[in-house]
Amino acid sequence: MEEIIKAVILGVIQGITEFLPVSSTAHLVITPWIFGWKGELNSLSFDIAVHVGTLISLLFCFWKDWIDIFFRDRKMLFYLIVGTIPAGLVGVAFHDLIESSLRNPLIIVFTLVAVGFLMLYAEKAGKRKRDSVTLSDALFIGGAQAIALIPGVSRSGITITAGLFRGLKRDYAAKFSFLLSTPAIAGAAFLDFHKSLKMGYSHDYSIFIVAVSSAAITGILAIKFLLGFLKKYPLNLFVYYRWLLAGVIFLLYFLRS
Repeated sequence: MEEIIKAVILGVIQGITEFLPVSSTAHLVITPWIFGWKGELNSLSFDIAVHVGTLISLLFCFWKDWIDIFFRDRKMLFYLIVGTIPAGLVGVAFHDLIESSLRNPLIIVFTLVAVGFLMLYAEKAGKRKRDSVTLSDALFIGGAQAIALIPGVSRSGITITAGLFRGLKRDYAAKFSFLLSTPAIAGAAFLDFHKSLKMGYSHDYSIFIVAVSSAAITGILAIKFLLGFLKKYPLNLFVYYRWLLAGVIFLLYFLRS
């Protein structure tokens, strides 16, 4: 029962932080580190479960958009394919390095702070006039998504920021970010699943179901919240949260070392 409760907590954290610009990886790395959780909840197989949950969130919120993209808006489909390539190449080439060497609390502190400054600068520099993308926008935002593989960066944070730099409106930048993240999250889940099969992992499916469900439900709520929030407000609130989280992690790191 205790493992189920932990799975719910981590699933909720994943669902919220995957879509808010505060870094889901930072939260999923730091939470087990702080509480000393190990085993199934701190494993590759659990990562697959929460990624599947957030993928369900995206498909639930944007299924109409995807139908339109596949059957009518072929230009957007091309842009999304092009924008996915950078993260796909980096993910395949450096997956093991990222998982083994970059999930360090101090690296997460640095990226939380640095990307926070970048988000603030984008708010000041971005013109926020456009609600459509070009090929160069897709390449630029797709390149930013590749950077999000570094823990603490935040996929939504860096891609929305990139969209602002390209002159997109906040809510449209967020929508394009979510559409672009769909194949990336699906690809990451597939790669991890393939790896787990090769390594012969055994899974506790009750924990999986709980994690997928909690991540999916909270992910839907987070997507709808952020799209509404960004129609009226800037990214500043999330920047301040990132800095607060970085400060807490930094203090805990030295208190526990």
